[in-house]
Amino acid sequence: MKYTIQNIVSDLISEAVNSPRLEARILLSYLLCKESSAITNEDYELSPEQIKKLKEMIEARKRHIPLDKIIGRKGFYKYEYRVTEDVLSPRPDTEILVEKAIELAKENEYKTILDLGLGSGCILFSVLKDCPFMQGVGVDISEKAIAVAQENAKLLEVEGRVRIFQLSWMEKDFTAHFGEKFDIIVSNPPYIPSMEIDSLEKEVKDHDPRLALDGGQDGLEHYKRIAEIIPELLSPQGSVLLEGGKGQAKEISNLFEKQGLKVQSILKDLSGIERCVLLKK
Repeated sequence: MKYTIQNIVSDLISEAVNSPRLEARILLSYLLCKESSAITNEDYELSPEQIKKLKEMIEARKRHIPLDKIIGRKGFYKYEYRVTEDVLSPRPDTEILVEKAIELAKENEYKTILDLGLGSGCILFSVLKDCPFMQGVGVDISEKAIAVAQENAKLLEVEGRVRIFQLSWMEKDFTAHFGEKFDIIVSNPPYIPSMEIDSLEKEVKDHDPRLALDGGQDGLEHYKRIAEIIPELLSPQGSVLLEGGKGQAKEISNLFEKQGLKVQSILKDLSGIERCVLLKK
């Protein structure tokens, strides 16, 4: 049976999918093992097995399961990552943090990086991939997220330069697990106020792990703790890069300034939202 992009778009568009044509192209490219750029408006002959799989994926998308969670992968920065419902889907907004970390690492000849809240590993591994002179450490509380991250470390061929720990930075003796200080510390911690999570899009609230979203009553619970431990973990000339939610940059800055760090800049995402806070000792 033959399928075209338009056949799939017709199924998706009634469900208020934001970019049905793009998603149709991605679904076909996944089924046919081709680059999405190679998918055109021509007819594609699909086997009965492929048709069955396509219908299952369309139905899953109509139930608001995110496209990346359906096909099990997501492009981020310059690379592709394995994703499941055990990790936060990588967002384009986070790429500015990665780009800045790479810039700082190259300018300052940084050697070590710590990622607090590893998730899929998209932040840490993107930096390590572009900076082969660096070694990394990733920390996450979720055993399932760590399993996904370990897959991605192998996929990006950085597993020999990274150590991964299942830990909570809320632990009293968290910093005792590390026998070193780090040149860059990056983190995209949970920052959604608890009461706001149920108002998020279905793709987020139902299919990203709540553990990766819930920032406590004011959304700042994790920043408060990270601000306490950062001074013990950061090297004298090191840098800290933190992602935050809309309207949180100033409050995040204040928390870290109280711990003796100085704000160097606040970076805006493509929508003009203050997304990333850069600090130094």
